[in-house]
Amino acid sequence: MNKDKKHLQQSEYKALIGTLKERFEKNMDRHKKIEWSKVESKLEKSQDKLWSLNEMEQTGGEPDVIGYDEKTDQYIFCDCSVESPKGRRSLCYDNEALEARKANKPANSAIGMATTMGIEILTEEEYRGLQKLGEFDLKTSSWVKTPDSIRKLKGAVFCDRRYDMVFIYHNGAESYYSSRGFRGSLKV
Repeated sequence: MNKDKKHLQQSEYKALIGTLKERFEKNMDRHKKIEWSKVESKLEKSQDKLWSLNEMEQTGGEPDVIGYDEKTDQYIFCDCSVESPKGRRSLCYDNEALEARKANKPANSAIGMATTMGIEILTEEEYRGLQKLGEFDLKTSSWVKTPDSIRKLKGAVFCDRRYDMVFIYHNGAESYYSSRGFRGSLKV
């Protein structure tokens, strides 16, 4: 794959479509009343979005359709891996936090990686919505979009699911842990 052009080769395209279709059909409870043929039609017209979905897949996100936005006529894909995507852990919150670290810098930041991938990090509301579709982050946690008021104080927020409840926590934006990553979404 040529990452500079953000375009999939035909073999990568076919493999990704096959994976997405199989996941879609196995998890119909996530997207009731949505037809795969309509999703696939949108995907065929969105090469840049396919590249982003492939990045989500390659980093362990297991993207799946979780909704449809009638206002924009777009399907909403979200990382549906049981735990925070393995290829997106050990990241501080954003590039400002990454630059502020004096020692032991992580390889990247959650916001920086999401931007590079062409996806949006989930908000707390979106994260809670995802948790209504299944049980996610039972052993891991995920950074979520942090309100500016908290970020100005050098903090950031993350969520997980424990004891059959979704919790929101805070930490310094510079912190990173092997069990904390981020989940993203993409509209196609």
